[in-house]
Amino acid sequence: MVSLLKHIARLFKKEEVEASPMKYLICGLGNPGLEYDDTRHNVGFEVMDALVEKKSGTFKEERHGLLAEVKHKGRTLLLLKPMTYMNLSGKAVRYWMQKEKILPENLLVVLDDLNLPFGTIRLRKKGKDGGHNGLKDIDAHLGTQPYARLRVGIGNNYNKGRQVDYVLGKWSDEEQEHMPKIMKHCISAISSYAVVGIDRTMSQANKKVCELTPDEE
Repeated sequence: MVSLLKHIARLFKKEEVEASPMKYLICGLGNPGLEYDDTRHNVGFEVMDALVEKKSGTFKEERHGLLAEVKHKGRTLLLLKPMTYMNLSGKAVRYWMQKEKILPENLLVVLDDLNLPFGTIRLRKKGKDGGHNGLKDIDAHLGTQPYARLRVGIGNNYNKGRQVDYVLGKWSDEEQEHMPKIMKHCISAISSYAVVGIDRTMSQANKKVCELTPDEE
């Protein structure tokens, strides 16, 4: 009798850990704190905020970050803003992937990219960290598991030795004017990724949404 009960318990436990292909973890990278609001390095947070507003969701304080759950065409999107600071983003991502039983192919990370011109969006199935500390830490925590990333170009219009100041600097007035269009495009890309998959989404998502005039650069 005891053996039968253990067998039933194992069956239920196995069923509980099965991941749902309809559940996605969308993680926007950034740093917590008012001093980082509206900075280029926090564009991942901005995309999460815009998506939550679009879906009338609400962020709640959870372990390692702020989390919101929204629905889109039968899919469940868990939107995460890690509160671990950029360099420790992997801790939050791994925790929520394990807790919510997220498949590696259902993880999408949204981040800033110095190597892309401002306003250029690039969606990829996998890739290298490109020197981005947030991706470095996620790679360290997830190992060799490939995962999708949505890169938002912030450009590299800074003088030698001023990279940190530029990345952690506030958007210029001209850049701010373009942000609603960038946010709209990113929301569309994320929504499409969750419904039709990354292959079909990349052809539509990968483009230059806007660009600065020579006087603005």
